[in-house]
Amino acid sequence: MTRKAFVIGHPIAHSRSPLIHGTWLLDHEIDGSYEAIDVPPAALPDFFERLRQGEFVGGNVTIPHKEAVFALCDTVDPLARSIGAVNTLVVENGQVHGTNTDYLGFLGNLDQGAPGWSNGGKPAIVLGAGGAARAILVALHSRNIPVILLNRTRETADRLANSLGGAITVGALEDFNTHAPGAGLLVNTSSVGMHGTRFEGFELQQLQPGTLVTDLVYVPLQTPLLAEAAAFGLPSVDGLGMLLHQAVPGFEAWFGVRPQVTPALRRRVEATLET
Repeated sequence: MTRKAFVIGHPIAHSRSPLIHGTWLLDHEIDGSYEAIDVPPAALPDFFERLRQGEFVGGNVTIPHKEAVFALCDTVDPLARSIGAVNTLVVENGQVHGTNTDYLGFLGNLDQGAPGWSNGGKPAIVLGAGGAARAILVALHSRNIPVILLNRTRETADRLANSLGGAITVGALEDFNTHAPGAGLLVNTSSVGMHGTRFEGFELQQLQPGTLVTDLVYVPLQTPLLAEAAAFGLPSVDGLGMLLHQAVPGFEAWFGVRPQVTPALRRRVEATLET
């Protein structure tokens, strides 16, 4: 019987997940399918009933549903609970289990793109305190990396830091130049970088040589932040790899094979990206 998986969101036409999982299904000659399904927020409970009836083996969840599906899952693992969002669903025996693979995607991307990046012990500067930041902070905590969390609205960053705990120093975006010399990693989790937007007043030359810069934004693939890092000779890792690596655990859970993130797959997805 064909095993069916999905990605749900609203809108969803932009998703590259069908290309990623479709490539792996072909590579491994699996009798399965993976489709993008536009599910408006009001239709989520009905969609979960379809899951419990066995139509799908599981799927991915993207904006704006990552928090909303929390309450609809029958179980949510501790990791997703700590992140406060679910991006992967697995259906077993009529029950829907929720987890979050974003933190694995983030770590897998940096481990592949900059091996040894987490060995230095220096703090990471994390820009932004929205939903994406939660998974990144949990990932950094798992590697015992202290965090300097900078956000446009200080109160939002304070709330996030207090909810997660651990070694998190909070500041405003304008504090970047003060913290930059001591950092070993710079991570942008905000939407700045899309549509030509950029951080104003950042002096990336304040970062020490060898400081790694990464951006969760992957359209465009080289954001203004990564372009400036390159201009100063700093190593960088773009955000596309996180999308690819976060897909691995879900595919394995649904189809029973652990796929590889290969250069060929990356090239296929890269070719679909708008600059």
